[in-house]
Amino acid sequence: MSSDSSTPAAPTRPPGTARKDGPDSSRRSERSRHAIYDAALASVAEVGYQRTTIEGIASRAGVGKQTIYRWWSSKADVLLEAFLDLSEQAGEAAGGTPWEFPDTGDLAADLKFVLRATVDELLDPKFEAPSRALAAEGVVNARLGEQFVTKLLEPQLQLYVGRLRSAQDSGQVRADIDPRIALELFVAPLAQRWLQRSGPLSHGYTDTLVDYALHGIAAR
Repeated sequence: MSSDSSTPAAPTRPPGTARKDGPDSSRRSERSRHAIYDAALASVAEVGYQRTTIEGIASRAGVGKQTIYRWWSSKADVLLEAFLDLSEQAGEAAGGTPWEFPDTGDLAADLKFVLRATVDELLDPKFEAPSRALAAEGVVNARLGEQFVTKLLEPQLQLYVGRLRSAQDSGQVRADIDPRIALELFVAPLAQRWLQRSGPLSHGYTDTLVDYALHGIAAR
């Protein structure tokens, strides 16, 4: 999670010492934080981003709205952290880190595997509603858009960069290409189709994007 001022600061005490004046406040803060995450994600999924409010999130989470304002400055900040946490949980549930990228030696197979998994996530209602809300709000909210890219998108894209550089080292990709630009040949069309709903998302679609990107479309 981010270490900026929006992250709740949990009280600490020396290891091994018991608190005698009541429940562990750090554990209570952690429970409240995750209850707020769950409430924010549920609200966006049920009523949409525009109708989601701090008051509504607080009510769902069973906390006072001042608790939320003490940790976050807006519902957008709450939702961004909630979505980052959701992504981390998904990675842990899969038995690895959220940003793991395979390197089997077969670049096409590795890219197709990751993009197929991306399609599955984009079509999962649990991820789709907050993803769309953050992407849309990021267009008009420059600060949120920058955070969305910095904290979520760019770390993912840099793993594509690393995989393409590995392919350059093995001679599968030309040495003169810029990996950061090249990855957009298959990532950008997928994002556009998903955002604008301009066509169906499927494994076949992303497989074709990889084939076109790696082999080109000019007649040979």
